[in-house]
Formats: sequence, C-alpha cells, structure tokens
Amino acid sequence: MAYDEQLAERVRDLLQARSAVTEKKMFGGVAWMINGNMAVGVSRRGGIFVRVEPEEAAELLEELHVGEFGPKDSPMKGFVLVDPGILDDEHTLALWVDRGADRASSMPPK
Repeated sequence: MAYDEQLAERVRDLLQARSAVTEKKMFGGVAWMINGNMAVGVSRRGGIFVRVEPEEAAELLEELHVGEFGPKDSPMKGFVLVDPGILDDEHTLALWVDRGADRASSMPPK
C-alpha cells in the first residue's frame, strides 16, 4: 500500500516555514526530520506518525484516533500513529504536525 501523497503535500506545506527540515522516504512512506530528528511522517498504513514527548505517549494512546507506531511486538517509543479520519481538518492536522515538529526541534541536532 502506497502512502497518501495528498496528505504528504499538506504536511509538507505546514513544515515549509520551519528551518532545518529535511524529507526522506522511510517505512514505506515519507518522513520529515528537523535537525536530523524525525518529527512527523505519512504512513503507508494511513495517517501520520508523530514524535511526542515520551511521557505524553501513554495518555495520547488512550484517545480513539491514536495508536502505536511501529511493529506490533515492539512499537517505537515516543511516537504515535494518528488515524487519517481526523486529519481532513486542517487545524487538527496542523496541531499534530506542530506537536511532532516542536518535539524534534527541542532535541539536540544529529
């Protein structure tokens, strides 16, 4: 399954004003890094994966539209997968993209 290219374009547009952003094909989708730290990406499974504060992840996973990101037996810590159904709204998409970008920006450059 290919990733949603329209969703990727919307994410790209939201990140264009930020500095030190790079784009890379990853996990069968596309991801954006800030200073070398993965911030957000469009998943081939649908939706976006978002870097979050590790201590926020458990609380976010209680929301209906948020799931674990990565292999079922070892999901990636500090990331969540946001269902595509709630991302049609530009404001909601921007909130999630900003959350991931802010978290990646707060980390030491790689």
